[in-house]
Amino acid sequence: MRLHELEATAFGPFGGTVRVDFDALSEGGLFLLTGATGAGKTSVLDAVCFALYGEVPGDRQVAKRLRSDHAAPGVRPEVRLELTVAGRRFRIVRSPAWERPKKRGDGTTTDQAAVTLAERRAGTWSLLSTRLDETGHLVSGLLGMNLAQFCQVALLPQGRFQAFLRARSEERHKLLEQLFRTRRFADVERWLRDHRTELRRRSEDAQRGVADLVSRVSECTEEPLPASWDVRDLTAPADDGTLAAWATGRARGSAAEASRAETTVASAVAAEQAARTALDDGRTALERRRRLDAALREQFALLVEAPGHAADLAVLEAARRAAGLAPLHRASDLADQRAQRAAEEARDASDRACALLVVPDGEGLDDAVAAASAAADAVREALPHEARLHRVRTQVADHEARLDDLAGRTTETVRAHAALPALLTRVHEALATADAAAARLGAQSALVDDLRTRLGAAREVPALTVALEAARVELAAAVVESQARREHWLDLREARIDGMAAELAGALAVGACCPVCGSAEHPHKAESRTGAPTSTDESAALKALDDAKAAEHAHEQRVRELTGSLALLGERSGNLPVDDLEAQLLAASGELDRLAALADEGERIRDQVTEAEARRRHLAAALVEQRAQRAELTAALRGLRCQEATLAAVVDAALADSDAPDLATLLEQHLARVAAGRDAARARREAAVAADEAELARRAWTVAAEEAGFVDAGAAAAAQRGAAEVEALARRTAEHERRSDALATVVDDGDLPTLLAAPLPDVAVLVAAHEQALDAVADAGAQAAVWSARARRLSGLVTELHEALAAWAPLRDDLAVATGLASFAEGKSPDNRLQMRLSAYVLAHRLGQVVAAANERLAGMSDQRYRLEHSGRRGAGETRGGLSLLVRDDWTGEARDPATLSGGETFVVSLALALGLADVVAHEAGGTELDTLFVDEGFGALDAETLDDVLDTLDSLRDGGRVVGVVSHVADMRDRIPTQLHVGKRRDGSTVRLVRSG
Repeated sequence: MRLHELEATAFGPFGGTVRVDFDALSEGGLFLLTGATGAGKTSVLDAVCFALYGEVPGDRQVAKRLRSDHAAPGVRPEVRLELTVAGRRFRIVRSPAWERPKKRGDGTTTDQAAVTLAERRAGTWSLLSTRLDETGHLVSGLLGMNLAQFCQVALLPQGRFQAFLRARSEERHKLLEQLFRTRRFADVERWLRDHRTELRRRSEDAQRGVADLVSRVSECTEEPLPASWDVRDLTAPADDGTLAAWATGRARGSAAEASRAETTVASAVAAEQAARTALDDGRTALERRRRLDAALREQFALLVEAPGHAADLAVLEAARRAAGLAPLHRASDLADQRAQRAAEEARDASDRACALLVVPDGEGLDDAVAAASAAADAVREALPHEARLHRVRTQVADHEARLDDLAGRTTETVRAHAALPALLTRVHEALATADAAAARLGAQSALVDDLRTRLGAAREVPALTVALEAARVELAAAVVESQARREHWLDLREARIDGMAAELAGALAVGACCPVCGSAEHPHKAESRTGAPTSTDESAALKALDDAKAAEHAHEQRVRELTGSLALLGERSGNLPVDDLEAQLLAASGELDRLAALADEGERIRDQVTEAEARRRHLAAALVEQRAQRAELTAALRGLRCQEATLAAVVDAALADSDAPDLATLLEQHLARVAAGRDAARARREAAVAADEAELARRAWTVAAEEAGFVDAGAAAAAQRGAAEVEALARRTAEHERRSDALATVVDDGDLPTLLAAPLPDVAVLVAAHEQALDAVADAGAQAAVWSARARRLSGLVTELHEALAAWAPLRDDLAVATGLASFAEGKSPDNRLQMRLSAYVLAHRLGQVVAAANERLAGMSDQRYRLEHSGRRGAGETRGGLSLLVRDDWTGEARDPATLSGGETFVVSLALALGLADVVAHEAGGTELDTLFVDEGFGALDAETLDDVLDTLDSLRDGGRVVGVVSHVADMRDRIPTQLHVGKRRDGSTVRLVRSG
């Protein structure tokens, strides 16, 4: 993979568009990416990662702030990268999600992330994809690695490999697992662990099932558990044969006891049946003797009741004969009652008719009825005229009321119509006021916004003034510190130059030529004085000076920024006090609220104007219509009053000589008189008919009584009895005869003498013997049921126990195998001598490859002094081994912990480890050629000689056309690497420029 060109717009610290020409940087094979702290050196690498993978490395991705804060509103953030992979040239253009201003209205809206991937074919760009997921798959497939691997292979990050060098085995395990994709071995460990847990759970369930069955057998037989059974051991082999034999023996014993109990039950049942037969015979004999004694006593009582029984029979026979005459008797009585009622009704009807028709004694009643009927006919003819009169009078009243209502409404309409001109004048004036307020509203709103902006700026001035004073104090301190560091560095440099002879003498070996005079003899070598500075001290002082200068520049930049911001705030606020601006804002806001309220009333007032105009037109039309209705009603009322006079004359003539209020009442009076006369005549006729019917009924009743054998009708009436009394007599006589027949059957029994002579049996003794036999049967049955149930239950439990033991046995075997494998894979088994997990063992092999590749680089960078060693032993405080690292010092022959290295030594070893890991990961990813490599920071801790060795190693990476970019702000690096990419920071965003020194 070779980078050609990078272009970033509104990305990170770059407010505008910056362009990096990697082809120009790659001409020398080694280039320096330099700039002040915070300028954006690392952001160049972030832009490369974002273009390729849509993400940036490390914690910067979590912040989700890729768009530059220096960019102008509406500028879209974008990164464009051209690169060559496997001989194919691609162009990737990516934009992150960002909040842009809305095109309409205030606020922002989210623009989603976008990407385009194109390939250059035959001189033109061909679009491959515009989808985020598809582009991600294509890039990962072309490079053969994900973002984490790319960052470890192509971007060697600052500080990351020092942490990796000194990390514990568990921390290295996590990183290497991600880089070499060995998670499948951890999945195997986890599967073995889960499989062991699942088998243990199933074995525990099976063991609990066996334990439950064994306990239930013991409970059922009330015998202790077998001595060989241990319910707590899940993996030890159980004595299945002993358990099964023990349970089978208990079941067979219970079956034998159940058989013996059944025999005892049969004997007890036979004895109970004999006792029950004897008891039944005794109770039968005793019952016959009691019945005989009772029959003799009752027979004597019947002889005493014989006379009364004969009397009852006579009364019953007479009542039955008289019962057939009851209908005639009732018919005679009813006929007499109807005749009396008819005579009374005839007298009452005659009296009423005479009173209504004014007939003194009933003579001439028919003539009076005829006269009343003729008068009723005359009234009927006049009734329609009276109904028409009532309707006309109702219409007259209705017309008069409508005229009164119409007159009132007309008056109201005239009054309302006269008041409308004044109302229209008022609403037109209010509408003009509202329109004027609406016209001033925009200007007043702009005034309020301007005052708010000025007030906000004025409120920020005090805090910014304090911050500016503090920044000036910090700048002065930084200047003093920078001067002190410079003086210290110059002093050290001068002292080192003074002691350079001793430093050269210290580097002379026996027999070696002096680099100054060329002599191989060194009779009086110079010696360094105590406390003389070394190159390391000088490099440290120079680094401290660079840091101080960077801090001074940052404070100076801060002062300039605050000064500019304060001047800008003064311009915005107009240099007015906060109190004056607040007062002006309060007054302007109040006026704005007043104008807004008036403007809001405009629409309502327009509606009032429209409504008033419509009401005026409506009232004018209503007034015309009301006057037309009044004329029409007046004409109709005159016609109705003429009809009323004509009809009233006809009705008054019909009511003459009468006290009735109206014709209907008069008609009712005449009809009532006619009806009363006719009712009286009908009642007299009905009374005569009822008297004849009563006489006939009395004659029929008397003849029937004599024919039935009674002396007369009175005797027949006396013999009659009610149905209940007849039924009672019949039951009493029938009961007497039934008892006589029953007693005759009992007393006439041929065994009577034998029964009276036999002794009475002792039933109590027989009952006690039977109850004793029943108790014996119950006891024997209970015992048999207990043993039978126990035998059945034990039979089922033994079968279940055999099945449970058969199911448990393979689970115990599988659990033992799974436990051993899981413990071995987790590094906890005694057989695992290194106590290494499976995944760690695989990663240990990879780490060995990384160490081998790193030692090839480290030998040159450390002057053949240091080399890394991979150890399978556990480190201090670690519970697992396999991924420990040691540093072998060939000068002393000892291996030591990386934590004992100095800062410069740590950087050299870490860089060699990073380069070795990059080689191995690249090979693991499919051998992808990485023609562009970046090394980020850490060079400030090296002395000049070590720095030369490191740069030589980095320079060797250029073999085969590889380009190496070094990220650093160390001054010596700028002197040693001629091709440089400078990243500068400014108030409006960082910039980049290509520099080539002599």
